[in-house]
Amino acid sequence: MTARIGVITFPGSLDDRDAQRAISIAGGEPVALWHGDHDLKGVDALVLPGGFSYGDYLRAGAIAALAPIMAEVKDAAAKGMPVLGICNGFQMLVEAHLLPGGLIRNAHQQFIRRDQRLRVENASTAWTSDFAEGEEIVIPLKNADGGYIADAETLKRVHGEGLVALRYLGVNPNGSIDDIAGITNERGNVVGLMPHPEHAVEPGFGPGTAVAMRSGVDGLGFFSSALSAVVAAAA
Repeated sequence: MTARIGVITFPGSLDDRDAQRAISIAGGEPVALWHGDHDLKGVDALVLPGGFSYGDYLRAGAIAALAPIMAEVKDAAAKGMPVLGICNGFQMLVEAHLLPGGLIRNAHQQFIRRDQRLRVENASTAWTSDFAEGEEIVIPLKNADGGYIADAETLKRVHGEGLVALRYLGVNPNGSIDDIAGITNERGNVVGLMPHPEHAVEPGFGPGTAVAMRSGVDGLGFFSSALSAVVAAAA
């Protein structure tokens, strides 16, 4: 089967087309969805893409988390559908309480962009299963409100239940607590991360690495993992 993965466009989304392209390269069928609808069009998984939804007014992702389609996103996530939030999408997921914690302005109060080293901490989610636990990858990062925060009780649960999906390596670019770059829910079907895997799926167009200059395909594993999860669920 060919997995159909929906990509939701919000006012201010910038990376929706990039996410669609990444899904195609991974072997899936991208399906364009609109924030104002209540129709997921029968997709098998969902991506909330990066950008600046509603101009990041109020808080990044806060208004988008109340968009009409988010009611369907919450229902689908509760039923086990794989949902990935990238950057602004991650912000939406925490604002919608689909993931614990929150995201605030970068510690240095500046927008940052860089090729970021990451370590995969949890390789059992629907979006990270094609990686090995402890594997180091490099994908682009670009954000102004990427500092992950959580209160002491939430942080204890995040660590105790293995909900840290990815950590920053080498440098913590935004002041995220405990170098957290991405987290998952308890079930493992919902994942949010600040770096952008959709910008590292095609040889020659993403960051190079020390291993034979793989030239930026480390992000592809997120999308191929979801395709595998969809096939396994349908079996």
